[in-house]
Amino acid sequence: MKKINVIKLAVILVFLTCAVTIQAQRKNTRYSEYIEKYAPLAVQQMQEHKIPASITLAQGLLESGAGQSELALKSNNHFGIKCGSSWRGRTVRHDDDAPKECFRAYSKPKDSYEDHSAFLKQGARYAFLFELKITDYKGWARGLKKAGYATDPSYANRLITIIEDYELYKYDSRGMSKSEARKWAKELKKKPWLANPHDVYIANDIACVVARDGDTFRLLGGEFDISWKKLVKYNDLHKDYTLEAGDIIYLKEKNKKAPEPHTVYIVKDGDSMHSISQKCGIRLKNLYKMNRKDDDYVPEVGDRLRLR
Repeated sequence: MKKINVIKLAVILVFLTCAVTIQAQRKNTRYSEYIEKYAPLAVQQMQEHKIPASITLAQGLLESGAGQSELALKSNNHFGIKCGSSWRGRTVRHDDDAPKECFRAYSKPKDSYEDHSAFLKQGARYAFLFELKITDYKGWARGLKKAGYATDPSYANRLITIIEDYELYKYDSRGMSKSEARKWAKELKKKPWLANPHDVYIANDIACVVARDGDTFRLLGGEFDISWKKLVKYNDLHKDYTLEAGDIIYLKEKNKKAPEPHTVYIVKDGDSMHSISQKCGIRLKNLYKMNRKDDDYVPEVGDRLRLR
């Protein structure tokens, strides 16, 4: 499978129960207000310097606490940029990795946005980022972490989460030339997942994704270079099944049993044998077999089912 290495780059969930729990982040009002206020600045910087607006906005949100940090409020520093030996502008002292570190201070937020662009463009360690496509926000996020922009080991994933939760990637198309935009539009028509690829998770040591509105087996098959018929088979479904948002879809065949220590599952309201097999990454026929049930068995709340 050509694309299965995306697992290594995606957020990997640690499953303490066999259920996959994906909760949509509740939109933060301050984040939304910040985006509305500063998106035009981020787009302007993108058009002038070819830095994705989504990255600029996500970094601004994260580094400034949506404009509410002390550095942002008192010094208009929205990107946590420290003084450095070449800085000749205003400075301020602020506790960070060490007490009373030197940070750049600006007269207005716009100056911070412009200096952020200059900081990235003039820094040799960031040069490789400008070889990436303007729409490759994941590449930029991981590249910033690799280049040492922040010490937080989860920095790239935090940026990606913000971009996807608030759909900031939509701003990136505004930085293309007309010919690039036309080419991108054609590419998106053929491969709509490019604009917002699925995150890949791990359940019972198997790669899976969570379906979104509008997903089909054919679209998921195209995104992950897997036959859509295999996806149907891997997930114990039939070809006419219509995917619903929240469905767990495995990219490889499920296992015959759950991992230790998940030995028993207590049936909850709304469970079916199929939904349990999906939550736990177990082939449906093996779930029936382990519990000595016929395929017409309907689980009831409180039933105890063996998982291995």
